[in-house]
Amino acid sequence: MTEALPAALPETVPVRPPLGSNLDGVRQHNLGTVLRLVHGIPGRSRSELTRATGLSRSTIGALVAELAAMGLVSETEPRESTGVGRPSPVVRANPDVVVITVNPEVDGVTVGVVGLDGTVHRQVRHATATPPTAQEAARIVAALLDGLKALIDTGLRVTGIGAAVPGSVREADGVVRLAPHLEWVDEPFAALLEESTGLPAVVANDASLGAGAEHLFGAGRGIDDLIYLNGGAGGIGGGVITHALPLTGSFGYAGELGHTLVNSAGGRCHCGAIGCLETEVSQARLLEALGVADPEHLDDAMKQLDEAGRAEVERQVRYLAIAIRNAVNILNPRLVVLGGFLGALHDAAPGMLESEVRAQSLATSAEQVDIVRSELGADVLTVGAGELAFTRLIADPTALQR
Repeated sequence: MTEALPAALPETVPVRPPLGSNLDGVRQHNLGTVLRLVHGIPGRSRSELTRATGLSRSTIGALVAELAAMGLVSETEPRESTGVGRPSPVVRANPDVVVITVNPEVDGVTVGVVGLDGTVHRQVRHATATPPTAQEAARIVAALLDGLKALIDTGLRVTGIGAAVPGSVREADGVVRLAPHLEWVDEPFAALLEESTGLPAVVANDASLGAGAEHLFGAGRGIDDLIYLNGGAGGIGGGVITHALPLTGSFGYAGELGHTLVNSAGGRCHCGAIGCLETEVSQARLLEALGVADPEHLDDAMKQLDEAGRAEVERQVRYLAIAIRNAVNILNPRLVVLGGFLGALHDAAPGMLESEVRAQSLATSAEQVDIVRSELGADVLTVGAGELAFTRLIADPTALQR
């Protein structure tokens, strides 16, 4: 699979380095700023980079030349000219500079290869009969990478691994403190991946990474305040973008919207609480009500609901609306993005979900919020994990040479 992501760029980017920085620090900062502006999009002209950064044309030319010498970007002449002056060369990130992405789930492990330009070169999945342990997941990743050797040997330059895990992940060291559906507790998953593959690895919560991916490349392009909710076999996760930055909390555990109360008379959740969102809104319960075995067939089944199926959809939508209402009142987002089976619920009853949310929310908070389905679909966690892995390179492009 090869897919280029849509463009999403700010009009201006602050390029002022911290006070007291030396010249090397200024150079590193500016290189990272330029790389961030061209990363994950089809291309950006030198003149656009000059306007976006406020740097001079000669400085942009020097920075682009240095990034090109590192093999991180290339330049091409534009296909069309305005007829006024010399056309400005288009700067593109190198698709052959890649990261490996990892997404362990209760029924398998998915590995992807994502380019610096946003190209998803390949995704492969290894199914498991039971939730893999952290050690098993790391071994599966190593085995899948062996299977991808022919692709990598075509000239791809692997810079690291980004993993999206359905659980609470400590930012500092990639330790998965708790992934209840995987039955992981205090697992040093980043270290396990590094040991099994020999590549530097970073790990974060899957829904938080999904929020970042939708913000940069999906339904949330150009929107600085959004909530992302993802529903899958392992439950419901959430991520929050506020003022264009991820809301992570003190240690990286923020956004657990799947464990907000939606039914005080509901069942006990595995977390110990009563009536959590993910106990009431469940992919397994939805599939059972619709008589569907494979989640990939869910959208088709939603188009031909019988009475029992419609009743279950509406029941789950009502509880989902309560969780979204709570989030809207607390966080005041401009957009709510629904991924996984939650997107299918939205499409099955879009008017009902939005009307329920607006009826229950504070009018001032709900009047301008939109609820939409994820644009990145099945690629959202691969794209999000890729962004995580590219963070260090974009912050310091010279790190690739060290």
